[in-house]
Amino acid sequence: MDLQVHSERQNDTGRLRSSAPARPVFAALDLGTNNCRLLIARPIPGGFRVIDAFSRIVRLGEGLTRNDRLSDSAMERTLAALRICGSKIERRGVTAARAVATEACRRARNCGEFIDAVERETGIAIEIISSQEEGRLALAGCASLLDPNVPYAVVFDIGGGSTELMWLAVERGRAPRILDQTSIQCGVIGLTEQFGGADADRGMYRRMVEEVASAIASFEARNGIRERVLAGQVQMLGTSGTVTTLAGVHLGLCRYDRRAVDGSFLRIDHARAVIERLVALDFDGRARHPCIGQDRADLVIAGCAVLDALCDCWPVERLRIADRGLREGILVELIGSARQIY
Repeated sequence: MDLQVHSERQNDTGRLRSSAPARPVFAALDLGTNNCRLLIARPIPGGFRVIDAFSRIVRLGEGLTRNDRLSDSAMERTLAALRICGSKIERRGVTAARAVATEACRRARNCGEFIDAVERETGIAIEIISSQEEGRLALAGCASLLDPNVPYAVVFDIGGGSTELMWLAVERGRAPRILDQTSIQCGVIGLTEQFGGADADRGMYRRMVEEVASAIASFEARNGIRERVLAGQVQMLGTSGTVTTLAGVHLGLCRYDRRAVDGSFLRIDHARAVIERLVALDFDGRARHPCIGQDRADLVIAGCAVLDALCDCWPVERLRIADRGLREGILVELIGSARQIY
C-alpha cells in the first residue's frame, strides 16, 4: 500500500491546478475520543496516494466519564476541526467519503444532537460505528504489516475512550481471520481523568496498569493467548498514538517522522526503558519532547500503562508499529467498492 503524501500546487485563488484528467478522490475521516483525523487520497495500482491530510487533538471525550455527555467546549473544539475537514473535502473534489465516530459518540447521551450539528454546519455526515466495526476497519488498514510466517497475532488500538483488541489467525496467502475481539473501557482520556496524567507518579501509574490488566483478564482466559506467546507462535501489532510515540522517542527523532516509524519494530525491553524515562519526567519534561508535545504530555502516561499491561499478559519479545489503521482501512474499502465503476 502506497501511503506517500503528495501536495498538489495551488494558484493564487486557492483552486487546484492539474493538467491530469479528473480521477476519483476518496476521503476517510476518523472522529475519535481524542483526535479528529482526515485522509484524502487517489487510487494508484496496488493502493492509494495521499494528497491531503489533517489531524488535530480535540479531546471530544473530555469529561465524558463523569456525566456521559459531550461538553460544550469539547463539541466547539471538534466542530472547529471538522469545518477544516469539510473545506478540504470540498476543495479536493472528493467523489466518495466515509466519516466515522467511535467511543465518545457511542457513549454520549447527547451524541445525536452533536452529529446533527456537524452535518448542518460542515456538510459531513458522520456514522457512529460499533467497536467491532472499528476494529475491523483498523485491521484492514494495517494487516499488510503482519508476518505470514507467525500463525497468530494480537492487534490492538489504544484510543482515547477505549482500547480495541483482536486475536487473529494468520495464514500465508489469506486475509487474517479474527478469532475473537473485544473493546475494553480503558482509553487514554478515561484513565488520565481517573488516575491523573499531568502529575502522575509511579503509584498512579501502577494502578493504571492494574486497571487494564483486570480489564483484559477475561479475554486472555477465553483464548489462552499467553500459552501461544510462550510457544513463540504470536506476533503483536499496535496501531495508536501511544506506540508511534514510544517508537519515535526510542529512535531519538528530533521531530516525528512517519516514514521512520511506520512498520518499524520495537523490542519490549526498549519500550519499557522509554516508559521508565517518561514516567520519571514531569509534565513539562514530557511536553518538551518533539514526539510528544504539550497536547499529549498528560495522556501518554495512560497509553504507556495500557501497553505495559498488554505486554505483562502477553510477553512477546517485540512489537510492530503501525502508523496506519482505521482511516487507511476506510480508504481501502472505498477504493475497492469503486473499482467496478472507475
